[in-house]
Amino acid sequence: MTKVKAFRMQLKAGNEAEYKKRHDEIWPELASLLKSAGIEEYYIFLDEETLALFAFQKLGENDTSASLASLPIMKKWWDYMADLMEVNNDNSPKAVPCPEIFRL
Repeated sequence: MTKVKAFRMQLKAGNEAEYKKRHDEIWPELASLLKSAGIEEYYIFLDEETLALFAFQKLGENDTSASLASLPIMKKWWDYMADLMEVNNDNSPKAVPCPEIFRL
């Protein structure tokens, strides 16, 4: 069975276009790092009514994504995105896990 991870984050009002722009222009070195950490697919969806962001990751056998938080480029990305969304003291996104309850 494929391993997946889903979580919810919160965008601040008025930042929808900028959030999308920054992700459309994701740094190549960050995209490469995410893939090398075993994230095979990564989706982020926006609920336009509540500005909730729903993220879904499909993880490969070599999943080391838990270690990403300690890497300088990840911290740099968090700093870059911190003005657009709700974040923790270290600028990491406030992420609420969404447990899987159904799969077809």
